[in-house]
Amino acid sequence: MRAELIMIGTELLLGEIVDTNASFLARNLADLGIDVYYKSTVGDNLQRGAGVLAQALGRSDAVIISGGLGPTDDDLTREIVSEVMESPLQEDREALAELEEWFAERYGEAQMPPHNRKQALFPKGSEIIPNPVGTAPGFYLEKDGKMVIALPGVSQELKAMFTATVAPLLARKSLGRILVTRNLHFVGVGESRLAEILADLLREQTNPTLALYASGGIVRVRMAVKARSREEGLAMMAPVEGIIRSRTKDYLFGTDNQSLEEVVAQQLIDKGVTLALAESCTGGLIGHLLTNVPGSSAFLNRGYVVYSNQAKMEDLGVSEATLERYGAVSEECAREMAEGARSRARTDLALAVTGIAGPGGGTDAKPVGLVYISLASAGDTIVQRHLWKGTREQVKNRTALMALRLLWQASVT
Repeated sequence: MRAELIMIGTELLLGEIVDTNASFLARNLADLGIDVYYKSTVGDNLQRGAGVLAQALGRSDAVIISGGLGPTDDDLTREIVSEVMESPLQEDREALAELEEWFAERYGEAQMPPHNRKQALFPKGSEIIPNPVGTAPGFYLEKDGKMVIALPGVSQELKAMFTATVAPLLARKSLGRILVTRNLHFVGVGESRLAEILADLLREQTNPTLALYASGGIVRVRMAVKARSREEGLAMMAPVEGIIRSRTKDYLFGTDNQSLEEVVAQQLIDKGVTLALAESCTGGLIGHLLTNVPGSSAFLNRGYVVYSNQAKMEDLGVSEATLERYGAVSEECAREMAEGARSRARTDLALAVTGIAGPGGGTDAKPVGLVYISLASAGDTIVQRHLWKGTREQVKNRTALMALRLLWQASVT
């Protein structure tokens, strides 16, 4: 089955509210194994709304409409569906009685406002979708092999109605096939480079399908397959995942909802390794990420935020000569920071970062975005040089991410 979404509301086009309904519907339709190829947003206008619906019905099996079911003159979904589906509006007595009862329960003897009577109108042949948390019932109409489903735009109401009524209806229509997905997460490799590594798999994909997404330095490969059960879907994806893993072992750190800091934390816990942090340009961000993981006290001994040269000397023992000769943003300083933190905290590992986050402070020799990351252990001290582009926040985030990557690489060996 192929479905399409139409989000109705001038307020959406004006940017007055954020459309969360579309993401909810798309995600849940995907889980049901239903393809969504198009989503439209249209204002509160009968002619334009009818045009969008007619186009959607010409290319999709089912159309889900969000919004336009209120009692006011600009709520036009009923009229739009009636016109396009050539089904005149009719008043449903049971729906009208429920509306009147709803107002009586909440407002005592008060009469239901006359304009709310509009909410009991439905295109002929419709089936009503109950609204357990609001006044506007929805409806669905099947005609000539096509289905239109109309739900309120209020997110709480739409979610409740979709879950209780629409999802079971569509599950029956989709013949019990579901979409099973699995996400693989990569760090230290760009989206284009990963696409080259997996070029043949991407070119030949059928079922499962592969898609690449990049955000904040992390690349995600989403595998998706249509199957009769999750177990069957995972079994179908396993051979492809095995090939991906064999090619990307230096970059693949986790699956599904795992974050890099969670993976790193678990590895340190499993190995019984202790860690100290020495942060300059990140200002404690790495410590923040690691301590978001429950149980981090098992490996994280302490963190030093050493923003000034004085702090680097007093707290970590960085030599004044090093700072004078090489500067705070240098391989030599990063090395002494990591080794000093490890020595003073008496930990197995120490991770240090120093750099220029910007927007000021850079020079031709040391531009904004220059960062050094160092990891000290009993047998060695590693120092990496990076040069990032972006805002101050982006530089800090990318530095923290790559520092965690260095820690991840060290903890898997």
